[in-house]
Amino acid sequence: METPHPQEPKYLKDDEVSQECMSLLSTLPSESGWLSKKLYKYQGFWHNARQLQGVISCQKYFQPQDTDILLVTTPKSGTTWLKAILFSLVNRTHFKPTKGDHPLLTNNPHTLVPFLELKLYIDGQTPDLSSFASPRLFSTHLPYVSLPKSIQDSKCKLVYLCRNPKDIFISLWAFTNKLRLQEMGTNSIEQVFEKFCEGVSLYGPFWDHMLSYWNESLKNPDKIYFLTYEEMKEQPNLHLRKLADFLGCPFSTKEVEEGMVDDMLDICSFDNMSNLKVNKEGKLPSGESNNAFFRNGKVGDWKNYLTMEMVERLEKICEEKLVGSGLKF
Repeated sequence: METPHPQEPKYLKDDEVSQECMSLLSTLPSESGWLSKKLYKYQGFWHNARQLQGVISCQKYFQPQDTDILLVTTPKSGTTWLKAILFSLVNRTHFKPTKGDHPLLTNNPHTLVPFLELKLYIDGQTPDLSSFASPRLFSTHLPYVSLPKSIQDSKCKLVYLCRNPKDIFISLWAFTNKLRLQEMGTNSIEQVFEKFCEGVSLYGPFWDHMLSYWNESLKNPDKIYFLTYEEMKEQPNLHLRKLADFLGCPFSTKEVEEGMVDDMLDICSFDNMSNLKVNKEGKLPSGESNNAFFRNGKVGDWKNYLTMEMVERLEKICEEKLVGSGLKF
């Protein structure tokens, strides 16, 4: 691999992986990435090198507790928003959403709800998770086939959030361009659209990712709660209460009457979170600016960017790949 630029942030350093991971990479199909130099196909899905090390380490070492809650998303599906909502929901007895000391006011949601393979296991080590209070709250972008078997076999709960692929694509294109160094230039929308349609994107193909969790949620609705970003945006109050029921921490009549549900949605709202100092100026330990995770949070923004031909092509892919599944966008 090429010598990294001295100023490269951690998220671009694909050469800092173990020998075991290096050996695996040499056996995998690869394509040029949107942000990293290369993406590698592992268990049917695309990863960059550093991330793949986290995937393998997580598969080997993560031991779930039955009370764990895992937020699973395809990238750019509203992950940041739902992390904030889940954190606020499960911690509401300790942190009232109206209090000025709420952790969401001074921490990016990605800090409060860490990614298993992108934060906790990314260095190939076994992290110390003893400081996590129960219920432990984690997140992942892993496809179902790549989830540690320990998670699949446990009683822990999974919340799966996905989004209209047209909006995912635009958000992913804008996000990766924002994280590219100046000397790397930007990717044109046409360049990456072709890759997206071929399934070559982080954790892609998006259709296989969504379908695997959709099918599992139908088989095991007590374990996997399947939610779309569009549903959550349209009826946030209803779906937040459904989430609370699913996770075994339902809102009491008193909480509902006192406005707890709405207060929680207010503190987690795009307008509130995007205007907080921590999210305007802070950075994650891996180097991403917190403000990169807040673009506009709207449904249907793809209409401002995609040509009719692009729309037709993506809709045809969805129609073909999701046919007969019952999953629609």
